[in-house]
Amino acid sequence: MQESSVLITNDAVVLGLMAAILGAVFYTSHSDNRFFKAFYKYVPALLLCYFIPSLFNSFGIIDGEGSSLYKMASRYLLPASLVLLTLSVDFRAILGLGPKALIMFLTGTAGIIIGGPIALITMGYFFPQELGGDDVWRGMTTIAGSWIGGGANQAAMKEVFNVDGSIFSVMITVDVLVANVWMAVLLFIASRAEFFDRKNGADTSGIMHLREKIEKYQAENARIPTLTDIMLIVAVAFGVTGLSHALADLIAPWIERVAPQLAIYSLTSSFFWLVVIATTLGLIMSATKVRNLEAAGASKVGSAFLYILVATIGMHMDVTAILDYPLMFLVGIVWMSVHAGLLIIVARLIKAPMFYMAVGSQANVGGAASAPVVAAAFHPSLAPVGVLLAVLGYGLGTYGAYICGLILQQVAP
Repeated sequence: MQESSVLITNDAVVLGLMAAILGAVFYTSHSDNRFFKAFYKYVPALLLCYFIPSLFNSFGIIDGEGSSLYKMASRYLLPASLVLLTLSVDFRAILGLGPKALIMFLTGTAGIIIGGPIALITMGYFFPQELGGDDVWRGMTTIAGSWIGGGANQAAMKEVFNVDGSIFSVMITVDVLVANVWMAVLLFIASRAEFFDRKNGADTSGIMHLREKIEKYQAENARIPTLTDIMLIVAVAFGVTGLSHALADLIAPWIERVAPQLAIYSLTSSFFWLVVIATTLGLIMSATKVRNLEAAGASKVGSAFLYILVATIGMHMDVTAILDYPLMFLVGIVWMSVHAGLLIIVARLIKAPMFYMAVGSQANVGGAASAPVVAAAFHPSLAPVGVLLAVLGYGLGTYGAYICGLILQQVAP
């Protein structure tokens, strides 16, 4: 077996390191120290929870790709956090947020569909030889599949457009790094949302109403949690997570067996069903007495799980990878810039809050694993909005990426 070149290979040690990083960020961000107060005025704490692990991965201290921590966090802690964060949510209030969230999500989808061809035309003008031929545009269809939907849609594009394995690996690297850098930008925007909304004259009354309802409930019912409370929170979180896994493991293979054509909607993906079922059960329990666990801090435990997920997502970003494929990363940056630019234009036109822009974008680019993270950066009670939009992205991913692929084919140098 080839010996790993990274410094730390033991996942238990890596988890301890990630926990220490999270603890240090939270401690310093709430410190009265003058330096830290000035520092965190400009640098969001959540962004550091994401960026510092990426540096450890980039410089060979840990191996994000070789670690199992992301799979653990996304399969166990993500659904558990979704359950706990939805316990206190008023589902009708979420639906009452209005059509702007959906408009911004679809704008993000359109930005990715047209952004790819625009990036290829722009960069192809300067580098026609490097970006010419069939391999590049075919490979870009897999990025479109990932950025509109998710991994299943990306795999579908690989098969539909016969993408070569070598270019596919390059596209995955571009996909991950550009998407992660964009997520960092969205987390920064979340920390300055009030400023941007005020400048844009956005109506945030629906979001504020939902936040105030949650905060009022927490203030009126909060209590010091007992050991029984904590054990009940753990029981609900992981009990529902276990049930969600069990149901997902039954539903996904059954659909794959009886209706394999539904794979284009990600309906044969166990992860898709895991997220949907966990969120649905959490929303159902929010109408029962289980909701009372919020008074003991259920959403705080859920937020802690979510921050661990943030750190494991950061572990997958290698900032030095840009040196290996600089031209394709430039294509990816132009592509993402078109996506972002279109979102900003539409947000200004309809005076949409930054929350809708950020979550609409991340629901496309990041999917169900990270859209709740960006949504929760605005407020923990808003995490389900990210999940609902990300689920929609899974359904549109194959169609949007296919349309993008047809355009790419026509404009390729």
